[in-house]
Amino acid sequence: MTKKSLSFLKSLIEAPSPSGFEQPAQKVWRKNVGPYADRIETDMHGNCIGIKNEGGSPRVLLAGHCDELGFMVQYITDEGFLHFRTIGGFDVNIIPGRRVHVHTKNGPILGVTGKKAIHVMTDEERKKKSEIHDLWIDIGVKDKKEAESLVSVGDPVTYTVAFEKMRRDLAVSRAFDDKAGSFAVGEVLRMLSGKSFKAAVYSVSTVQEEVGLRGAHTSAYGVDPKVGIAVDVTHATDHPDMDKKRVGDIKLGAGPAISRGANINPVVERMLIQTAEEEKIPYQIEAAPRGTGTDANAIQLTRAGVATGLVSIPLRYMHTAVETLSLKDVENVTKLLTAFVLRVDDSVDFTP
Repeated sequence: MTKKSLSFLKSLIEAPSPSGFEQPAQKVWRKNVGPYADRIETDMHGNCIGIKNEGGSPRVLLAGHCDELGFMVQYITDEGFLHFRTIGGFDVNIIPGRRVHVHTKNGPILGVTGKKAIHVMTDEERKKKSEIHDLWIDIGVKDKKEAESLVSVGDPVTYTVAFEKMRRDLAVSRAFDDKAGSFAVGEVLRMLSGKSFKAAVYSVSTVQEEVGLRGAHTSAYGVDPKVGIAVDVTHATDHPDMDKKRVGDIKLGAGPAISRGANINPVVERMLIQTAEEEKIPYQIEAAPRGTGTDANAIQLTRAGVATGLVSIPLRYMHTAVETLSLKDVENVTKLLTAFVLRVDDSVDFTP
């Protein structure tokens, strides 16, 4: 991955974007993708769409969602502590003891997620599963009046942790799900620069995937593509306590995971696999016997149907503050999608 591409990925990760509040991340996406698009626009929902070869055929939509998990301020106590709700799916047990930023109209406010210390818990409390309404955010104020001078009900909240490189080609961060996918579909436009191809390409950084695939619904309807490929993350199973009999065998660094199943058009699937093999791009196969719970599901069911594929980036520790992936896998996703686009023209019959 080039230094410029790595800088794009890092800046996208570090831009806060809990679902419903995606503007900072989308601003970063537009800035970095804009130079390689013929045209870039933002629709009424907040999806950012980079367009290349607009008059071409067929229309191909590439989608990766920019929204991340987060919280929302729900209630401010008389003592100035903030109770909150989740945006997206969390394991509540890992929320306490984290540094967070409350994103206010005047900028981020540092806080910490609190819970009663284990030393003062009863035996029954120690055995009890955490409930979201039992947790709070401490922003270091003396009372409700001071808290309300800084934050408002409805303000979004994210973890403070961001991108760091580990060993080899691995990296760790919050929000790789799915800013890595949003990055990848944007990078495809850069990689297509200077190349000749038949398709009209619409790379979309979608919004509100974590709360119902909402941006994929509206952007796919607006673009009306013949072919759509979603880029998301999938569970890497190469770490302890993963049952491969239930989840499959997916490894970091072994290449993009190409899905097969009901959500996937078989012609798109075969083309992706053939492209990977011809280009000598490593890949893995993931079984998807029903709707995938990704943007691919919304894209496939748009209008009278779209020939849909799903290419996933293997990820450890999904929906935590320490999501871990291989940068090489991300790079290979962009190579695969670019090579796929170069092969698509009106001669391909995507009818199953």
